[in-house]
Amino acid sequence: MDNKMQLQKHAHVLTSNAQEVGLLDRVVLNPDTKVITHIVVRMGMLFSKADKLVPVEMITDTTEDLVVLNADASAVEAMLPFEERQVVSEERVVGDVPTDEQQPLLQLESPAILLLVPESAETYTTETVQNIPEGTVAMKEGAKVISADGEHIGNVERVLADASVAQVTHLMISKGILTKEVKLIPTKWILKIGEDNVYLNETRDSIERMEGILLAE
Repeated sequence: MDNKMQLQKHAHVLTSNAQEVGLLDRVVLNPDTKVITHIVVRMGMLFSKADKLVPVEMITDTTEDLVVLNADASAVEAMLPFEERQVVSEERVVGDVPTDEQQPLLQLESPAILLLVPESAETYTTETVQNIPEGTVAMKEGAKVISADGEHIGNVERVLADASVAQVTHLMISKGILTKEVKLIPTKWILKIGEDNVYLNETRDSIERMEGILLAE
């Protein structure tokens, strides 16, 4: 593999025998070390989508619009889903139970004492859980980039990394529709990475003074 890894938004993901299995949807990384652990591959069509969590070690090559894996389609399909719905039980107590001081002692005709037992009911809810390593973030390709002064200055177009250690070196961000202005943001300018937003420690003016690249759509 080339020493440079480039993970382009919506890049086509291919198997080892050049079969397309889906599109790149997210990059999973540690927000502190900037090391990539997985990519999220969106498989299937509109009404049968399946997002799979693919380890970065399975990537053998990348280009501007391709990600090549060292596995076949069945291996990708067997990967963990990115998100799962889990059923969670919640036990709740119905009514307040009086304390020993508050609760009167009920003496029956027999020597037995009536014990009050709280009623309980069990309810079930569902929650969505992401199957990503603890401490990582599944950053969306296309996440908003926010400057230190709170301005939306572009969106993540591509993640560039050192392939030997899978560590992010730059984010390529873009703005514009018909003609995109593209700039490279070094990781030292990144303050915080979330799923939907990337926050920088540089102001909008600093970013706008950077030399950019014009890409025609």
